[in-house]
Amino acid sequence: MDAHLGECENCRTAFETEQRFLSIVRESRGVRVASPELRERIEKLLASALPVPVAPPKLRQRIRRSLWQVNSRAPRTSYAQPALAVAVMLAVALLIGVWGVWRLSKNNGIHVSGPSDFSMMAAETHQRHVRGQLPLELVSDVPEQISAWFGGKVPFLVKLPNYQASSGQEKLYQLQGARLVGYQNDYAAYVAYEMRSRPISLVVTSDAVAQPTGGEQIIAKGITFHYNSINGLKVLTWSDRGLTYALVSDLEERGQQSCVVCHQGVKDRDFIESLRPK
Repeated sequence: MDAHLGECENCRTAFETEQRFLSIVRESRGVRVASPELRERIEKLLASALPVPVAPPKLRQRIRRSLWQVNSRAPRTSYAQPALAVAVMLAVALLIGVWGVWRLSKNNGIHVSGPSDFSMMAAETHQRHVRGQLPLELVSDVPEQISAWFGGKVPFLVKLPNYQASSGQEKLYQLQGARLVGYQNDYAAYVAYEMRSRPISLVVTSDAVAQPTGGEQIIAKGITFHYNSINGLKVLTWSDRGLTYALVSDLEERGQQSCVVCHQGVKDRDFIESLRPK
C-alpha cells in the first residue's frame, strides 16, 4: 500500500485528506482511560484468543496482482482508483474476518485453543494404565481408604465421594485403586474406576498447578467444564474448591456418564444431562 501511495498522486492526496480528517476527530474529543477492571478483562480475552488469521503468501500475491490490474486498467479519474482499491481491500478483510469467526464457532463450541497440558497428561496416563504400563500402587474399592492413602503424598486434600454406598442404589461403577503420577515437578492423584467393563480415570491436582483451558466450554451449576477429544478419548477438565480435575473415558458422547463416579442419585441427573451435546 505504501508503495502504491508513493507512485500514485491521486491516491496519496485522498489518503492524506482522510488522515487529516481523522486527526481532527481525535483531537476534538478528550482522551478516555480504561478502568483497571476493563483493562484486566481485555488482557484476559487477548491472552486466550486465537492468533489473528493471516492470509498465506500465495493469496497475498494474488491480491497484489489484482490491485495492480485494477490500477492499470481503471479510468484515470481522481476518485475511481482509490475507490476500487479500498473496495477490494474491504472485501478481502471481510472474507478473512468471516473465516476467523467460523474457526472460532465451528462444531457449535468455542475453541479457544487446543487441549491443555493437564488434559494431555490425563489422557496419556489413562492410556498407559489401560495398556498395563502404569500399575496401581493401591488396589482398593473403598473410597475412604484411598482418600487416606493420598494423605501426606500429595500437597492437597483428596476426598473421594461414596454416593453408591450411602444411597443404597445399584452400583453403576467399580472403584479399582489409586497411584501417584508425576506432573509439573510434583505429584498428582490418579484414581482408576471401571463402568460396564470400560475404564475411567480421574486425575486430581491443585488449581495452583493446573487450570482447565482449551476445548469446548460447557457451563453447568456455575462450573465451566472444558471438553476435549484426545486420541479417541473423552476428556473433561474443571476446577472446583481449589482443585483441578480431569475425567477420562471412552464412553459415548462427551463421556458425561463417567461423572457418576462423583455424582449419583436423582438430584444430580439434571447436572449430568447438561453435559450432553445439544
